[in-house]
Amino acid sequence: MSTAFDPIEEARRQWVARWGDAPAPAMTAVTSIMRAQQILMARLNDLLKPFGLTFPRYEALMLLDFSRSGSLPLGRLGWRLQVHPTSVTNTVDGLERLGYVRRESSGQDRRQTLAVITPSGRRAAEAATQALNDALFGTAPLTRGQLEQLADLLREFRAVADAASDHAARSSAASAA
Repeated sequence: MSTAFDPIEEARRQWVARWGDAPAPAMTAVTSIMRAQQILMARLNDLLKPFGLTFPRYEALMLLDFSRSGSLPLGRLGWRLQVHPTSVTNTVDGLERLGYVRRESSGQDRRQTLAVITPSGRRAAEAATQALNDALFGTAPLTRGQLEQLADLLREFRAVADAASDHAARSSAASAA
């Protein structure tokens, strides 16, 4: 057993002392997830640095790589990445500076701008994906079974939140009509 100081366990101890045991598992889970996200983002960004990528840029590049035409409207890219339009603009700006993406006007709607993956972007996406796959996306020391269990737990959490968000969006659209 490790004797290293664990700030999340110390926070849990303090939480229990002040507010009781009932809310402690929720606080511990949330702070653990947030810390894990920080660790993973640092690991992923280190793996992607040789390609000039950050993880958000990598995600955008992969969406373009996976698309049938190699392009997506900026609005759809933001929706799929679940980020604010400003974040999409900044992400595409960074990919464009790297020569991985170019912007084009949509042939169907001149008001719409497309992000289009370049051949250089496809090569970078392939090489970056190989690096991430080789490192199992920085998830060591978790086992395959643990990772599948974790994904299952978070899938249920996401599904409930996404269903509520979809319902709110439909209600908002209906009231606007």
